[in-house]
Amino acid sequence: MIGARRAGGIPLMIPAAIAAAWVLAVIAQTTGSAKLLHHDALVEGTLPVWAALALFILAWQAMIAAMMLPSILPLVRVFAIASAQQARRGAAMVALLAGYAAVWTGFGILAFVGDVALHRFVDRTPWLASHSWLIAGGILAMAGAFQFTPLKDACLSKCRLPGTYLMRHYRRGAAAAFRLGRGHGLTCVGCCWALMLLMFAAGIAHLWWMAALTAVMVYEKVGQYGKRAVPLVGALLLLWGVLVIVHPVWLPAPVSGAL
Repeated sequence: MIGARRAGGIPLMIPAAIAAAWVLAVIAQTTGSAKLLHHDALVEGTLPVWAALALFILAWQAMIAAMMLPSILPLVRVFAIASAQQARRGAAMVALLAGYAAVWTGFGILAFVGDVALHRFVDRTPWLASHSWLIAGGILAMAGAFQFTPLKDACLSKCRLPGTYLMRHYRRGAAAAFRLGRGHGLTCVGCCWALMLLMFAAGIAHLWWMAALTAVMVYEKVGQYGKRAVPLVGALLLLWGVLVIVHPVWLPAPVSGAL
């Protein structure tokens, strides 16, 4: 058992972890320590790459808890009901969350390694170094364009139906729960990777970006008009990206500070 359960079936440790992650983000931003864990600061700092990556992964776990755990709550609820008769239901729940977190951790590592490669490429390309806002504009436009792709729609459709996903893949035991969480995590990455890449670009603990992107991702999955919101968000990001490319004054401040 992993703690008392709410009436809705969600273990208390999960909303507690979400709340704790947001508290950490607030503390990190208000104290200025978030800048020390920004991927750009780590990449450009004096630490070896492996040490910088390790620090980033620790900070990224809090980001996952704050931004992605809220979107998995519908699956957690139905899994808690389905696994209620398991002998070790607490271990199964932990395994489910571990599988989900493992996928997003892998995404964070790939983003960090990609950022290292991008920094080295920019350092060897003076023109791009002096026009760095083009990278930010490109990321915004790419995130917007992805909102209109069949992959986004297919993955998001699966995320909206956690009960159907559970019926197809549920098995007893911690190992099966880990695979279930990993599979759902892959689907979640499939529909949210571009939006989370924006969060990666902004850096750790930029509260307004965290709040806005979390609200968008959660609403797309569970909101009554979530499907209608997808193209609206896409159009907004595309327009924003074009404006940044045309004139860097439109560049978001958190991303501007990262370049």
